[in-house]
Amino acid sequence: MSRATVIDGPTALYDIPGPRTRRRHRLYGVAATAVIAGLVGWLLYLLFDTDQFTATKWSPFEYRGIQDLLLRGLANTLKAFALAAVLSLALGALLATGRLSAHRPVRWIATALVEFFRAMPVLVMIFFIFVALKVQALPALVAGLTLYNGSVLAEVLRTGVNSVERGQREAAYALGMRKTQVMSYVLVPQAVRAMLPTIISQLVVALKDTSLGYLITYEEFLHAGKLIASNLDYDLPFIPVVMVISPIYIGMCMLLSWFAHWLARRQRRNPRTGGAGVAPASPGTLLPGAQ
Repeated sequence: MSRATVIDGPTALYDIPGPRTRRRHRLYGVAATAVIAGLVGWLLYLLFDTDQFTATKWSPFEYRGIQDLLLRGLANTLKAFALAAVLSLALGALLATGRLSAHRPVRWIATALVEFFRAMPVLVMIFFIFVALKVQALPALVAGLTLYNGSVLAEVLRTGVNSVERGQREAAYALGMRKTQVMSYVLVPQAVRAMLPTIISQLVVALKDTSLGYLITYEEFLHAGKLIASNLDYDLPFIPVVMVISPIYIGMCMLLSWFAHWLARRQRRNPRTGGAGVAPASPGTLLPGAQ
């Protein structure tokens, strides 16, 4: 079969585009690239036109005190995220177990908690814990992030467990495994592997939501930037502060996403999760009576 026949033939999912369609797609790509380049150029023009790159507005970042303030805020952000991530995963696993329980009262309570905390805005929970319960800033921020993200992760884990083929559950029970063993050794590992991108995406949301801590005077990264932009007599360098803080936030989120992809690739290469190799067929000893 010639190469042209393979390219021009239809596939199981879609028909390969012809010359006119490919030209149209290239035109769309060029137009989209031109629009994005125009927006970037317009943004750079506004920044230069408003003197955002002058030495006066960037000079505060040369001082050791400003650098220490930003590093301290970044460390506080990472601390809040680490605590919220660990506690959210633990709470999500607990609530998912409750929702999958065979006992109806346990399932009802877990469902009510999940639906309530998923519907409640994160900022409202943080303010309620901080103001009404008079909790310190860091525990209030971590508690609010844990309750929201833990309830979302509970649904993610429950969906992952239910997505595992029913035959694997039945085979595990046929081998004499108890329900706890089936969940621990058969269903949960496969659910976590299948839902890992969604879990990491939710952790990225938790990382970004740590910026809400500045509203309750928690000295995180955004709070440090706000202090620099509002308290220094350097023509209020708000835009330079945003240009410093935003890439760091984006970089942390991209690093977390890269870690998820790396972990997924490593799991696919793990021999314990891969299929066993089958030797090719070869002549063997014939059975008695075989010709």
